[in-house]
Amino acid sequence: MKVEVKKLEDGKRELRVEVAGDVVKNKFEEVYKRITDEARVPGFRPGHAPRDIIEKNFAAHAHEQVLKELVPDIYNQAVDKEGLDVVELPEITDVKLERDALSFKAIVETSPEINVKNYKGIKINYKSISVAPDEIKRNIDSVKETRKLEKVDDSFARTLGYPNMQELEKAMERQIYLHKENQERQRIENEIIEAVTKGLDFKIPQSLIDRQCQEMLRQAKVDLALKGFPRDKIDEQEKNLLNELQPEAVKQVKIYLVLSAIAKIEKLPVDDHMPRHVMEFLLREADWKTN
Repeated sequence: MKVEVKKLEDGKRELRVEVAGDVVKNKFEEVYKRITDEARVPGFRPGHAPRDIIEKNFAAHAHEQVLKELVPDIYNQAVDKEGLDVVELPEITDVKLERDALSFKAIVETSPEINVKNYKGIKINYKSISVAPDEIKRNIDSVKETRKLEKVDDSFARTLGYPNMQELEKAMERQIYLHKENQERQRIENEIIEAVTKGLDFKIPQSLIDRQCQEMLRQAKVDLALKGFPRDKIDEQEKNLLNELQPEAVKQVKIYLVLSAIAKIEKLPVDDHMPRHVMEFLLREADWKTN
């Protein structure tokens, strides 16, 4: 396989791919074998029609099928060979197929090269978490208000599924603690994200921004529908919603690309859980200080 790569603007690459010899010949043989087995040719039982008749009657179909099966396979091999991180489906043109050769041009959009550094040893000030008695009382009082009860006692605790007030207070304390812990973790993760992305300036592929915008738009429409907004009113707001969502989409894509770059450097799994893998790594590598 011969692959020539040319850099284009906006993070795109032009690949000129050529492959010849047995790869193409064998694919034609494979396709013609399937056609011979399946085709119905007058005067011959299935699978017994002469090859010259098969080629005469099904040449166009065989040509189309070889392209359909071979081009994606050769394209993927070319991308792997050149180590390109492609973020969108390619634009395939200039396809030429002969019985022993295939060539085509592919325009692809690639992930930007990100020179991410200084992501280890990020200074983190962890705030100790505690739950005060008055916080527990306020939460219990809040629950009491929703049930219109006058007394907060063991009977009240039993209406919530606890044997007595002591157990209810313990459970409430755990809930408040976990809520504060989650808030603190989110604050720390946001600080880490800000630290690793600060000062990084790179071209974000528009296709990724558009894809993220569409996903956020879909979720926004679902949220509005659940709130009772009519479908036609939601559709009328689509353009405004997209404009509002654009900055956050850019931010989210930038974060994802930076975390992906760290994952590749540290050889962490690059899968659907990649952001969490990287965040756990960054948390382990952080410089912690407890207040």
